[in-house]
Amino acid sequence: MGRPPLSIDVTPKDQKELARLLSGGVQQVQVVLRALVLLQLAKGASAPRISQVVPLTPQPSVRLRVVTSVAGWNLHCSRSSAPAQPRCSTMLRNNGSSPWCAAILPRAAPAGPCDWWRRKLSNAGWSPGWEGKRFGFCSSTTTSSRGGKTMWCVAELDEEYISKMEDVLETYEKPHDPGEPVVCLDEKPVTLHADVRPTSPAKPGREARRDNEYERRGTANVFCAVEPKAGRHFTFATPDRSAFEFAHVVFELAMQYQQADTIHLVLDNLNIHCLKSLTDAFGMEMGCEVWDRFTIHFTPKHGSWLNQAEIEIGLFSRQCLGKRRIPTLISLRRESRAWNRRMNHDKIKINWKFDRRTARRKFGYKRRSSSGH
Repeated sequence: MGRPPLSIDVTPKDQKELARLLSGGVQQVQVVLRALVLLQLAKGASAPRISQVVPLTPQPSVRLRVVTSVAGWNLHCSRSSAPAQPRCSTMLRNNGSSPWCAAILPRAAPAGPCDWWRRKLSNAGWSPGWEGKRFGFCSSTTTSSRGGKTMWCVAELDEEYISKMEDVLETYEKPHDPGEPVVCLDEKPVTLHADVRPTSPAKPGREARRDNEYERRGTANVFCAVEPKAGRHFTFATPDRSAFEFAHVVFELAMQYQQADTIHLVLDNLNIHCLKSLTDAFGMEMGCEVWDRFTIHFTPKHGSWLNQAEIEIGLFSRQCLGKRRIPTLISLRRESRAWNRRMNHDKIKINWKFDRRTARRKFGYKRRSSSGH
């Protein structure tokens, strides 16, 4: 299954307005770039193609298409000054001095605390199918550093890497079995921030205002576990990422699957992901008893992208944390529990598409004899 098309419907009138906006005058860089993206989207251009024409990465193009098509937003181009309306981070704005107002405005905002719908909107176009395929290119996975440089996660495709990768992928390919559930676990550090001054609430014609000054309140950690094929989610907010906390999280997971014959647990190679963490916390006898409830599958080094818990962390970061300031561990636990309840109520599953056959084709290695695939 390929990526969804990026084309959107822009009326000829709107195209003329956008062309007129780009024909002259002083405009904000954001306005010009987004107008160029909209014109390319109207022509049906793909996100990589747009990134070659417009000096932007493909992500803003995908986000702009999602907002205009999936979420039901309209494009309004008006020469007169319109009344102030709610805005989001992906709209075309003007600073009030320009005669042109090009904005993508919502029809109606759903009710709910903390603007959850805005954060959910950022994931509206996300498909675990093609996203999982995109994560499959370990040798070409890139991230951005603080200096704006492109960083590459280059793994050595040796026998150990292939063996562990195929073991994890074979585990994912198994049909859902309540007797042998597949659970993925990973952790995310969270920085706690508190407002120095109270936030000014939104008023008619004016959005809410938050002071840019904040107070650091230390750090915390969140263990995110997910059973992808069953849509079960487990979120544990802890003071730190210690072996002691990991041991208690593993114990809680074992208690959630008391009827299972074994629990397939996918982990990365962090040093606390071992039997010693449990024996130090619970003693040798109980620690071994809890650890034996699991069949551990470690991802290869530089292969943590194979852990579906990273997708879970991404959803948690965008939908639960967002850009809010969470001041205390108590608040973090309250917010994570609320998000966890909603995800379990909706039974959100991860449709992982990257399998062993795809890995062999992408990475160019032959089928292993010990693999039954």
